[in-house]
Amino acid sequence: MSMSHLLSCQSISKAFGAQRLFSGISFGISEGEKLGLIGPNGAGKSTLLKIFAGLEHLDDGKLFARKKLNLAYLAQAENLPPEQSVIDSLLDVLAANQMHDAERYAAAQRMAGKCGFFDPEQKVGALSGGWLKRLAIGRALLQAPDLLLLDEPTNHLDIDGILWLEGLLKNANFAFVLISHDRYFLDNATNRILELNPQYPGGYLRVEGSLRDFLVRKEELLSSQAKQEEVLGNKLRREIEWLSRGPKARTTKAQFRIDDAERLRGDFKDVKYRNAQNKAIDIGFEATDRKTKKLLTTHDLGKAYAGQQIFSGLNLEMTPGLCVGVLGNNGSGKSTMINMLAGKIAPDQGAITQADGVKIVLFDQKRQALDQTKTLRRVLAPDGDTVLYKGQAVHVVGWAKRFLFRPEQLDMPVHRLSGGEQSRILIANLMRQPADILLLDEPTNDLDIPSLEVLEEGLAEFPGAIILVSHDRFLLDRLADFVIGFNGKGGCQRYADFRQWLEDLQTANQGEGKVVKAAKGKSAKPAPAVKKKKMTLGEELELAKMEETIAQVDSELSRCQRQLTVPEIQADVERLAKCCRDLEQAQATVDRAYLRWEELIAKRDSI
Repeated sequence: MSMSHLLSCQSISKAFGAQRLFSGISFGISEGEKLGLIGPNGAGKSTLLKIFAGLEHLDDGKLFARKKLNLAYLAQAENLPPEQSVIDSLLDVLAANQMHDAERYAAAQRMAGKCGFFDPEQKVGALSGGWLKRLAIGRALLQAPDLLLLDEPTNHLDIDGILWLEGLLKNANFAFVLISHDRYFLDNATNRILELNPQYPGGYLRVEGSLRDFLVRKEELLSSQAKQEEVLGNKLRREIEWLSRGPKARTTKAQFRIDDAERLRGDFKDVKYRNAQNKAIDIGFEATDRKTKKLLTTHDLGKAYAGQQIFSGLNLEMTPGLCVGVLGNNGSGKSTMINMLAGKIAPDQGAITQADGVKIVLFDQKRQALDQTKTLRRVLAPDGDTVLYKGQAVHVVGWAKRFLFRPEQLDMPVHRLSGGEQSRILIANLMRQPADILLLDEPTNDLDIPSLEVLEEGLAEFPGAIILVSHDRFLLDRLADFVIGFNGKGGCQRYADFRQWLEDLQTANQGEGKVVKAAKGKSAKPAPAVKKKKMTLGEELELAKMEETIAQVDSELSRCQRQLTVPEIQADVERLAKCCRDLEQAQATVDRAYLRWEELIAKRDSI
C-alpha cells in the first residue's frame, strides 16, 4: 500500500447470488481526498462502502488499511434510541473517549450547536428526518475520523441542511468518500469523482477534479470506446472472411493470423459488452393534448394547523408548458400545498379554480402507492401481461426492460427491490396516466444520475404544466421557469430561481441574528442587480448536448413530414389527422430546441 493511502483495495469482487456487482476493482484513497462515488443503481456503491467499513465481506481480493486508521461510517438510515435526548446521543459516541466528563459534555454541546440544535435536550424520537440526519452526521464527526464514509447524506436534508453539509465537507480536514446523486452537491464538495460501472475498462472511471471535469472525460472515453468497437468490428469481419476461405495453417504466418483473429474476437466481445452497459431508462410522460390555456388558478391560497399559519397568499396560474419549482425547508408547507392542489387537503383561505375535466397526477414523496407484497409484474401491469401506453399495448417484459428491469425480476416481490428500483416503478406507473398537470413531490429520491438525466428530458418535453417540489438545485435550474419559495413563517413568494430565494432567506435570517452558512462557509450576500450570472452547471451540460438534441428533434420532424407523403396515410382520414398532429408537435419541439440553444449561446457569450 502506498504510504499516502489511508485505504486501498486490490482486485476486489462482490456478488449477491447470480448478480455480480463489481469485479477486479483496484484503487486507493489518499489523505485529503474528497471522493464522490457515483454509478447506476445496482452497481454496488453502498456495498463497497460497507466493505470499507467492515460491515460486508469480500468475495475476492484484498483490502488494506493504514495502521490505526480512524474510520467513521454514515449509513443512509440509522436507528437511534428515540427516548434519548440529542445531547445524550452525542455523548454516547464519546463514551470510550479518554476525556473528563466536563470535557466530554462540552464537546457534545459544541457539536450540537455546530449541527444547528438549539435545544440539545430534545428527544430523538421527536426529530424530523432532516434533523435525525444532522444528528447522525454530528455523531460521525465526533469520532474525529481520518476517513469518513457517507452514503447519500443529503437524503431527508432540506436545502438549508444541504448547504450546511456542503460547507462542512468543503472545509473538512479529513478525507471522505461520498455517495450522492445531488450533482451540485458533488460538484461543490468533492475533488475527485469515481464512477462504478461495468461500461469502463477495469469496472470504474476515476477523474481528478470536479463533476464537470468528470463528465467531460466520461464523454470522451465513451465516444472513443464506441469508435473502438466499430474499428474492431470491421477488422474482425475482414479476418472472418479470410478464415472462411480456409487458409492452410501449415505456415507460421497463417497460424499467427488465426491466433490473432481469436484475440481480436475476444477484444471485440469485451468492448461490445462494455458499450452495451451504457443504458438509461426511457421516460416520456403522457399528456392529454388539452388546448385550454388556464389549467389551474389559485387565489390567495392559505393553510393553518392548530392556529399556526403554514402559508398564505399563494397565487398561481398554471398554463401548458409552465414548470414551477417549489422551495422551502422541511416543515415549511411544500407538501401541504401540493396535496391541496391535488385535492387531498382543503384550503383554509382562498380558492382553487380548475379547468373543466382537468387531469392532475400526483407523485408523492412518501411512496405509499406501492404494495410491497406484490410482484414487480403485478405492480407494472395490474390487469394482465400488457401495459397500455399512449394508446398502444406494450408487453410487460418490454415495459420492464424500458426501466432497466431484467425479465427474471418480474416475479420478485417489491420489498426485495432497491429504493431506486422502486422509484422507477412509480415513474413507470406515473407515465401511463394522461395528465394536464404533474404534481411532483421530491421525484428524484433514490434515482441514480443517469436516470435523473432521462427524467429531466422527459419532464422538459412534457407539454402540460408541472409543479416540482425538490431540493435538487440542478433539476430546478434545468426545468423551472420560476420558483415559489416558502420562508417557514407562513409566507411564500415568487422568485426567479433558487439563488434569489436563498439570498432572501439568508438576509432575513441575518436580520434576526441567525447566520445560515452558504457553500463556501460564508454568508451569501445579494448580488447587485446589474451583475450578469454565470452559466450554471446544468446549463453548461445542456449546451454541450444541444447539438445532439437538435439533430434528434430535426430527425423526428423530417420523419413526420415524410409520413404525410405516404399515399396510404393520405387516403386514411384518421391516420392523416394523427400525422398532422404529430407534425405540429414535432415542429413546436424543434422551435423550442432552437430557441433554447439561442438563449444558452447568448448567456455564454455575455459572460
